[in-house]
Amino acid sequence: MLNNQPLLQSFTLFFALLNPFLLSIYLLDLIADLDTRTFSRVLTRASLISGTVFWLFAWGGEAIFKDYLQVRFASFQLFGGIIFLMIGVRFVFSGVDAIRATRGPPEHLAGSIAMPFLIGPGTVSAAVVIGSRHDFVSSGAIIFGTLALTMSLVVGLKVVHDYVKERKARLIDRYMEVVGRISALLIGTIAVEMIMIGGGSWFRELMSR
Repeated sequence: MLNNQPLLQSFTLFFALLNPFLLSIYLLDLIADLDTRTFSRVLTRASLISGTVFWLFAWGGEAIFKDYLQVRFASFQLFGGIIFLMIGVRFVFSGVDAIRATRGPPEHLAGSIAMPFLIGPGTVSAAVVIGSRHDFVSSGAIIFGTLALTMSLVVGLKVVHDYVKERKARLIDRYMEVVGRISALLIGTIAVEMIMIGGGSWFRELMSR
């Protein structure tokens, strides 16, 4: 009998890091501003961009950073943490408008979702782990399958939001503003953790020389 436990473990790891419920908080402005069809199309493009990057790292591993880019993976973690910290601080003071201001023109929405909300130190690390556990085809199936499930759940949350908002618009707008500002604390906490992990990795590498 085929043992599917490694596949399930890899899927669970990747799904937990993508976290559709946390992702929906990052995308509050798009959930509120876009219709479901446009929102789904943007998420699909973001998923294809992200999946391609993840599949590349699953194939190449951390050697992509060390051998091709000539940088430490810890530097990527630090920079990612700084980006999230900036977003978290702006979110605290400006709420959902802070995310709107960082996205740029509408034609760049897919790219602004892919990076930094999908492609980050945690998900890239998970892609490297998946690539070390499975062959190239299986890694791609896990990565794109998990992305498809995650985006389907986010679109589902968007549909629920629109359904409820038609009936209780004022309450939903107030709820989103409150949840958005509270989530800034979570975003900031994740950012600080990323910075600490990256700084710790860099320090250990420096001390081992």
